[in-house]
Amino acid sequence: MIDAAIAELTAVLGSVRAACTAAGRPQANHYRRHRQSPKPEREPRVRKPQPRALSQAERDSVRALLNHPEHVDKAPATVYHELLDEGAYLASVSTMYRILREHGEVRERRAQATHPARVKPELVATGPNTVWSWDITKLHGPAKWQYFYLYVIIDIYSRYAVGWLLADRESSILAEKLLADTIVKQHVDRDELTIHADNGSSMASKPVAFLLADLGVTRSHSRPHTSNDNPYSEAHFKTLKYRPGFPDRFDTIEAARAFCRDFFTWYNTAHRHSGIAWHTPHNVHHGHAGTVHAVRAEVLTAAYQRHPERFVRKHPEPATLPEAAWINPPAENQADQQIHSKNP
Repeated sequence: MIDAAIAELTAVLGSVRAACTAAGRPQANHYRRHRQSPKPEREPRVRKPQPRALSQAERDSVRALLNHPEHVDKAPATVYHELLDEGAYLASVSTMYRILREHGEVRERRAQATHPARVKPELVATGPNTVWSWDITKLHGPAKWQYFYLYVIIDIYSRYAVGWLLADRESSILAEKLLADTIVKQHVDRDELTIHADNGSSMASKPVAFLLADLGVTRSHSRPHTSNDNPYSEAHFKTLKYRPGFPDRFDTIEAARAFCRDFFTWYNTAHRHSGIAWHTPHNVHHGHAGTVHAVRAEVLTAAYQRHPERFVRKHPEPATLPEAAWINPPAENQADQQIHSKNP
């Protein structure tokens, strides 16, 4: 409406400015409004071929040369200068790159080996000596960059340290000896045990692999860069190094062995572990957990009978030992199984 009024006033007054003043609209707004008409569409630009460009046959020849087995693993700049040394010139380096880019070949042009994704290990232990986890950790020695190497084997069901060894080096021969001695000491039969480890040099060594194959033990390894695949050993080393009295450095390997002997005696026989219903690893590993559970239940029952009013919700019961221990439980079992991997 106001646009029509301004148009009529402009015809009468002979000036857009006078018409805008009479209509009460700023002159700039009027011009801005009428200058917003859509711009005419441009005709699509047709690119003309560069008269100096290579012909299609020449481009095909350059591409075939770059992908030839003799040159496929070389950069275009290298091929260019080799051709110059041989007295030949086909195209500039930038043109070679341009030709390769058109075909998506500005990359490694050789056939690359592809490795399948590592399978996530899924292991379950429903009793002692069915799944072991082992690893090696460093203990600081008396000087900088000097270490002692602690080898530890853990039963993931009972959390019992079934074997350990402290040495001044990491060696597959020492690992082989520790595993062999521990398997004999624990009276493990063939085809009953799975041993899980990460991908360290000692864990993946041929002597260890041959030993386990000879003894009928199944091997399992973590995925690369996935510490959660070996949670029991990692948690055990944290318990060791956060133990009160753990020194920053050990002056001698004998001092380190003495500390480890005391630690493993405490860990196996006195440490109440939250992941195994606050039993000690020794009681669970050697089948005494049921007796301890019954004694705890009797104590709680007697306490309830003396003062039932102090137990408001229900009759007190001791914590129940988990039926299984998992390394990476399958997704469908996470809701059904009593999973205690958070407290390894």
